[in-house]
Amino acid sequence: MTHTKPLTALATVLSLAAAPALAQTEINFWHAMGGALGEKVEEIANGFNESQDTYSVVATYKGNYTENMTAAIAAFRAGEQPHIVQVFEVGTATMMAAQGAVKPVQDVMDNADIEWDSDAYVPAVKSYYTTPEGDMLSLPFNSSSPVMWYNQDLLNEAGIEEAPTTWDEMFEAAEKLQAIGHDCAFSFGWQSWVMVENYLAWHDQPIGSQENGFAGLDTEFQFAESEDLTNLLQRIADSQEDGTFKYGGRRGDSLPLFVSGECAMWMNSSAYYAGISEQAEFEFGQAMLPLNTVAADEPQNSIIGGATLWVLEGHDDADYQGVAEFFKYMSSPEVQADWHQASGYVPITTAAYELSQEQGFYDSNPGTDTAIKQLSLNEPTPNSKGLRFGNYVQIRDVINEELESLWAGDQTAAEALQKAQERGNQMLRDFEDSNS
Repeated sequence: MTHTKPLTALATVLSLAAAPALAQTEINFWHAMGGALGEKVEEIANGFNESQDTYSVVATYKGNYTENMTAAIAAFRAGEQPHIVQVFEVGTATMMAAQGAVKPVQDVMDNADIEWDSDAYVPAVKSYYTTPEGDMLSLPFNSSSPVMWYNQDLLNEAGIEEAPTTWDEMFEAAEKLQAIGHDCAFSFGWQSWVMVENYLAWHDQPIGSQENGFAGLDTEFQFAESEDLTNLLQRIADSQEDGTFKYGGRRGDSLPLFVSGECAMWMNSSAYYAGISEQAEFEFGQAMLPLNTVAADEPQNSIIGGATLWVLEGHDDADYQGVAEFFKYMSSPEVQADWHQASGYVPITTAAYELSQEQGFYDSNPGTDTAIKQLSLNEPTPNSKGLRFGNYVQIRDVINEELESLWAGDQTAAEALQKAQERGNQMLRDFEDSNS
C-alpha cells in the first residue's frame, strides 16, 4: 500500500498556500486636498481598494493646487509621472497644451471594459472640461461655486430679515449692522474667481474674447471694459473707510474673519461648508451671490471652481483599465453624494444630487444646494460657460496683486483692472506664441 497520491495532493495544496498572492496593479493618484478633505480622499481610495482585489489606488497629497500641478509636470519630464493628477479649473488650458502628456478621460473610459455614460455628469460642470465636440478631457471631481455665507445671528440682531440679494442691499445691510456697532459687513476670498470671473458670468458679461478663451488661443481680456464692475470695486474699496469691507487675503485666508464673527457675510466657495460647520459658533446660512442691478435685471449663472482629475500618458493599458474602474467607482451616486454632503462641493452627477434629495440632506441642511441652483440657474452662454486661458494660474496672481493695490489705496479700481488686463494680455500672448 502506497501513499503517493495523497502525498502528491497534499504537496500541491501546500505549494499553493505558500505561493504569493498575485500582485495588485498600483494606481498613483496625486491630489491637493489637505486636512479633513484629504482624509476624505483617502477614504474614497480605500473604499475602492476594498471593493476589488485587482488594483490598489495610492492617494498622495502633493501640496496646494499649484504645487501639485507643478510636481506632476516635473515628474512627467523625469518619466516618473503618476497615473492621475488633480488640477484646478484654471489649469485646464495648460494641461490641454501639454501635448503627449495627457490621455483624455473620454479615451480612457471608452477604451476600458466598463459601462460608462458621460451624460450622467451635471452639464454646468461637465461643459467646462470638454472639447468643442463634447468629449471629456478630465474627470470632474471636486467642483464648487462661490456663494454668500451669512451670519444669521448678526443679521437678526441688526433687524435684517433676509440675506441681501443685490449689492445695494449689501450696503444697506452694512448701515444696519453699523447702527448696532458692528463694522465689517462683508469680506471675500479667491477674489479673482469671486469678484471678477463669477461677477462677469453672473451678469452675462465676457471676461475675454473668443468665448472666454474656449474658441481659440488668440483671446484678449475684456474685464477692464466693464464699467459696472469697475464702479462696484471702487465702491467696495471706498467702503473700507467705515469698515464695511475688510480684505483678508487670497484663497481662503479670510475665513477667520467670518467664522470669528468679525464679518457678517463672506463670499467664497461652497466647499467651505465642512470648515464653517466645525468652527462657527453661530447660526449660518448660504445665499446666492448678490446681483448688481445696474448691470442686469436677473442673474445668469455662476461658474465652477475646484478641480478635475487628469490622466497622464506613459503607463500600461492594464493600468488605464484600473484608472477607469476607479473613476467609475468615485462617480457612483453613493460615493459622490457622501463626498458632496461632507465637503460642500457640488455633486458632479445628477444621480448623486437626486440621492442627496432622497436622503433628506437639503431638508436637514437648508441652503446646501445653493451652489447647485446657481450653476443650473440658466443654460450657460458663451459669457457664463467658464473660461479657458493659458497661463491663467499666473494671471490670477496678477489680478490679485492689482486688486490688493486697490484695497491698499494705492490706485483706483479703473487703474487696477486696466493694469491687470494689460499684464494678463501679455501673458496670453506668451502662451499663444509657445503653443502655436
